[in-house]
Amino acid sequence: MKTVLVALLAISLISSGLVQGVSAQVQAGGVNKPGSWFVGEGLKKGDQFSYSLCHVYYKDCTKFQIDFWVEGDQQVGSETQWHLQTVVYDGGKIYKGTINLGKIAAEPIGSSKNMVPYAAAFKSSLSWLSAYATGDIKDSTGKGPKKFSQPSWGKIGNIGGEQIIPGSEEKIAVPDGIFDTVRITWKTGGKVNNVWIVDEFPFPVKADTYAHVAEGVPPQEYRFELLEYQQNVKTNPFSNIKGSDETIKDLNCPAITDQFAFATKNTNTNTMIIGVKYSPQKPKQGCPMDMIIDFKRKVNQEEFENEVHYDILVIEMTADGAKPLRSLANEDKRDAFFTTGGQVRTTIDIKESGKTTYAIYVSGTGPEVAPDSAKAGYITFDVDVQPGTSTTPPKDIPPKGEIVIPSWIKSNAQFWSDGKITDKDFVSGIQYLINQKIIKIPSSTTASAKSDTIPAWVKDAAKFWAQGQTTDKDFVNGIQYLITNGIIKLKS
Repeated sequence: MKTVLVALLAISLISSGLVQGVSAQVQAGGVNKPGSWFVGEGLKKGDQFSYSLCHVYYKDCTKFQIDFWVEGDQQVGSETQWHLQTVVYDGGKIYKGTINLGKIAAEPIGSSKNMVPYAAAFKSSLSWLSAYATGDIKDSTGKGPKKFSQPSWGKIGNIGGEQIIPGSEEKIAVPDGIFDTVRITWKTGGKVNNVWIVDEFPFPVKADTYAHVAEGVPPQEYRFELLEYQQNVKTNPFSNIKGSDETIKDLNCPAITDQFAFATKNTNTNTMIIGVKYSPQKPKQGCPMDMIIDFKRKVNQEEFENEVHYDILVIEMTADGAKPLRSLANEDKRDAFFTTGGQVRTTIDIKESGKTTYAIYVSGTGPEVAPDSAKAGYITFDVDVQPGTSTTPPKDIPPKGEIVIPSWIKSNAQFWSDGKITDKDFVSGIQYLINQKIIKIPSSTTASAKSDTIPAWVKDAAKFWAQGQTTDKDFVNGIQYLITNGIIKLKS
């Protein structure tokens, strides 16, 4: 009897379209909620959205903010499209442009040149969903609006792919508020992917998904959440915003071309080979510079390192070693950058003038949440920067009582506690904190160290801080106490 029931169930699933070949995984979904949804449902003129977004194909899921306002529709050839005024906040840069959306499938199908990478990331976070759920109710391919009660909306395309199903009804909190959502879910590469949608709302309010991989840890594919939504906005809300690309038009910046200067070196720890190419070969202060970075395995120079945590620094070489002047990761509000595949292409703003020393600093490898410092190290290279207009912005002032310490100092503390760098190297970080007035000591004192000046137990305190067991403020107070009381001995 049991065998008969199983056979009848299999026949029923095949006839209903839930099984699409022998490799498909069978899941039953659907929620007890009336209605249906498709990408773009309820979108109208005057809608204004703000999303925090990242996608794996844009700088390995580096987060940016995209704001857009539906100005209206326009005729493009034989098709009527939505026309969006758009502003992107990417790190310290602002870009203004336009994006066009389709009306049947409300995903980007055209944009101004400066919006291309951002429109592509936005499109990639929607196109898989609009492949199943569109506004065309006459679509004979099985697209069109999808009911919340359906057991499946379709199957993901990879071999053995699972069904995309309405999994549950959930209340979700995002910066714009709390929403009653339906969670659309599926599995890939052993990870559970979720997208939260709201009836009569054009785009999902939140997503957390992972790329499909045959082996290893799946990287984040995309994630986003709704920051703000307004209706019936009559005039362009971005008219008074000036884009960063507008501010450099009059600086006579040299062109970025495919004629690169390059440097390839072993890291100082001899654990990795880092190659750097940059253009223009003689960049100008106040202008952008294109940079390509390759992280290669020491044992096989044809293979890329995977899951690399890194930073791009501007440094000054002193008698006490390298002194960081800028951290591009910190300027982007990050402890470190992260690349899954070991190759990075990025654009940086040149703020210095004359001979400038850059460092590519690797703090570790491995999963984004758990880096391993075994391959940590750095390379340096010099760039000849033409003088121009300084674009150094005013320093951010942290909230009262908050202490912000650059991530490289925390990495130094970890290396020092593990015996990978000397006392002198560690104290150079303390000197930086003194210079920045994060640590306050008598003005007649400067930090220096010999191999026997710092007690061994201080390394344990540094290790606890580096591993996040104590706060930045605790660490600064502790170091300040050790200096003041002569436990870390300084040279007058």
